[in-house]
Amino acid sequence: MTAPLPLLDLNADLGEGYGDWSMGDDAAMLEVVTTANIACGGHAGDARTMRAATRAAAARGVAITAHVAYPDRAGFGRRFLDMAPADLTDEVVVQVGALQAMARAEGTSVRGVKPHGALYNTLAHHADQAAAVVEALRQLEGLPLVAAPGAVVIEHARKAGLEVVLEGFADRAYLAGGTLTPRTAPRAVLTDPAAVAAQALSIATEQGVRAADGSWVDLPVRSLCLHGDTPGAVELARTVRARLEEAGVGLGAAL
Repeated sequence: MTAPLPLLDLNADLGEGYGDWSMGDDAAMLEVVTTANIACGGHAGDARTMRAATRAAAARGVAITAHVAYPDRAGFGRRFLDMAPADLTDEVVVQVGALQAMARAEGTSVRGVKPHGALYNTLAHHADQAAAVVEALRQLEGLPLVAAPGAVVIEHARKAGLEVVLEGFADRAYLAGGTLTPRTAPRAVLTDPAAVAAQALSIATEQGVRAADGSWVDLPVRSLCLHGDTPGAVELARTVRARLEEAGVGLGAAL
């Protein structure tokens, strides 16, 4: 008898608006994903968008993580900020705390923290900022962390007794070392539904994917990200979910 495939979480970055400006189709994405990473004031998000996103996620039984970022709305959180560790700790505590308050008001909760953009990438190699984010999570009663395989923040988090969920990306190309191809490079973002679904299936069933140079990248992950701002994001997400279900991959929140 063939062993069942492990349960896989499908997550998407949502609530990425501010005031009258919005990005992506959150309602449609919430019909597909099992976890919503909700922006909470760093790269995007304000009281209105946080309430709308948490309310919609709660109504659909979708798990919520706080999508924390550098305080850089102008750069959408995609620029490195050389923040002092204490300042970064405080920033993460404030962002997560705001989303926790809104989630409680909507009868739900924040189950973990997923860094966004440049902060996510920085935590792969910057020990001081990794320690600062882990300290914030420790102060937040030990919330779990979502991170990329091999990131230095993982060791810091596990030493602090925090749960870590490893994450892969269905719609981003990988380099040979296992890092994401920079968005400034050609074909860094995958937009063809068949290619995105094939990468998702490879990660789900083979725990890895082919890098741009053809080499194999191991990705022993429990969660798979589908960016809500990728062109055609909803179609991509629906195609990925259908392909995974056809292959017998069980889907459910990792946290």
